[in-house]
Amino acid sequence: MAQRLSERLGQQFIVENRPGANTNIGTEAVVRAAADGYTLLYATTSNAINATLYGNLDFNFIRDIAPVAGIIHAPLVMVVNPSFPAKTVSDFIAYAKASPGQINMASAGIGTAGHLAGELFKMMVGINMVHVPYRGGAPALTDLLGGQVQLYFSVLPDSMEYIRAGKLRALAVTAATRWEALPDLPTVGDFVPGYEASAWQGVGAPKKTPIEIIEMLNKEINAILADHEIKTRLGDLGGVPMPMNPAEFERFIVAETEKWGKVVKFSGAEAK
Repeated sequence: MAQRLSERLGQQFIVENRPGANTNIGTEAVVRAAADGYTLLYATTSNAINATLYGNLDFNFIRDIAPVAGIIHAPLVMVVNPSFPAKTVSDFIAYAKASPGQINMASAGIGTAGHLAGELFKMMVGINMVHVPYRGGAPALTDLLGGQVQLYFSVLPDSMEYIRAGKLRALAVTAATRWEALPDLPTVGDFVPGYEASAWQGVGAPKKTPIEIIEMLNKEINAILADHEIKTRLGDLGGVPMPMNPAEFERFIVAETEKWGKVVKFSGAEAK
């Protein structure tokens, strides 16, 4: 996206990684930056989750970041070790209800999209599973493959090769509809009506950034997302384009923040 924006606008777009505190370090840097259109935030699902997960943030994501444009949304896939007896989501729910607290659910860390997707599943189904957070998706997958944990809500690119090789069993995708990469796989919502969980990414700017700059960037980003090559590239990353105007993206962010806030409170999760 940065490369395409550089080409279209004739100005260099530089990606500057500011890791730390589950995206909060980078987000605060943008909140404090000049509202001149030269500093932007690559926002993610984590921003919506962190609004409730962290109790002492020095900024308010909805109040202090102006939505510019959506980029991509991608479902997760509910995967189990092949030795696990459940073959379907219904089987899994029945097993979990019969064995409360006996299923270990891995995640890439507290407050990640996979963690909250699992907590949403627990909340809507009424089951008790033990959350086992890891430092990233790779070690979580390693222990799932080894049978140390039984369940993982994984991003598709990380687990696809294991699913196709039969080393992991996919039960369902978390999107609202079936996913093109796994067309025969049902959705969690087929078994749990109303369930949907996706990871998403987009662009924001400091709150007082002039509306003409926001609208110009939105127009350019949406034009890039319409390009076949970009659609293919996003598909390789396990997602699809998420074109929105600024008002639509704002409503989406508010809804996501409210949704995941309820799940965080249900789970009792706290950032450490």
